[in-house]
Amino acid sequence: MSCIQLIEYLADGEHHSGEELGKHLGISRTAVWKQLQKAEEEFGLSIEKKRGLGYRLEGGCDLLNKNAIQESLQGAAKALPLQLFSEIDSSNSELLRQAASGSPGNIICAAEFQNAGRGRMGRQWISPYGRNLYFSVLWEFHGGAAALEGLSLCVGVAIARALHSIGLDGLQLKWPNDVLLNGKKLAGILLEMQGDADGNCHVVIGIGLNVDMRGCDTSGITQAWADLHSTLPSKPDRSKLLALLCNHLADVILDFEKYGFSHFKDDWQQLDAFNNKKVEIILGKNHILGTAIGINDGGALKLETSEGIKEFHGGEISLRSAQL
Repeated sequence: MSCIQLIEYLADGEHHSGEELGKHLGISRTAVWKQLQKAEEEFGLSIEKKRGLGYRLEGGCDLLNKNAIQESLQGAAKALPLQLFSEIDSSNSELLRQAASGSPGNIICAAEFQNAGRGRMGRQWISPYGRNLYFSVLWEFHGGAAALEGLSLCVGVAIARALHSIGLDGLQLKWPNDVLLNGKKLAGILLEMQGDADGNCHVVIGIGLNVDMRGCDTSGITQAWADLHSTLPSKPDRSKLLALLCNHLADVILDFEKYGFSHFKDDWQQLDAFNNKKVEIILGKNHILGTAIGINDGGALKLETSEGIKEFHGGEISLRSAQL
């Protein structure tokens, strides 16, 4: 726990001496050094060390405040219980466990740090402590898996709406679950289901959003990325931003339950990053080239190929620009 306490103390972004940190934590200066190393190696942060001044966390940390989040929740989201963790394996994994054990209802779960964050197709989601947003929403649906067609695309629309409302331009959606900013990945979506595929089931909607990547170890990220801090005039308050995203997400889910994906189809296509572009679909060992021509009413990707128009649903499929 000392490492998290250390990060929280350094969250102000100011310099603090090793002696001061040791007194605060009740440990030796040698132990402070070990905890600083852990903060860098395990929590993905960069600690500046300056002779005569001490240690500083570049940019500080805007830590999540549970009361501030709850006060900013509105509409359907306000009724959802909020769980907030300093450290967790994965917010999706936590809610899947709760669903499996008979969770009482819809829930929001957020964390400052994930030590086993997950993206699509088993990829790791890099989760530096206190820098970005990592949260999941557990929601009970009726009607089975067939009624969930296009849900991940609707979540993308919800995120775009929330970010548009704070003045962010240059947003695009990449089928089936990425939010791009000026062509670079800003957020990812991971949906997982627990329960009866033909009846009532719980869906965990996981979202990771890059807010401030300053001073973070990004060596494990293999694609171009963007964050809000580098684009907006001022970094948004993470607690208010989390609440804003949940407000839009809850509203979109309620409309999705009433009207299905077709209600959101036009909104999604207006933000389609690959509309009328040459793309490559990777499905196992198969590589399929064609032109992306939008989506159908169920959210499947439509691809114009030399063999005619083909449709692809979500799953273990990768989409990328074609190498011409």
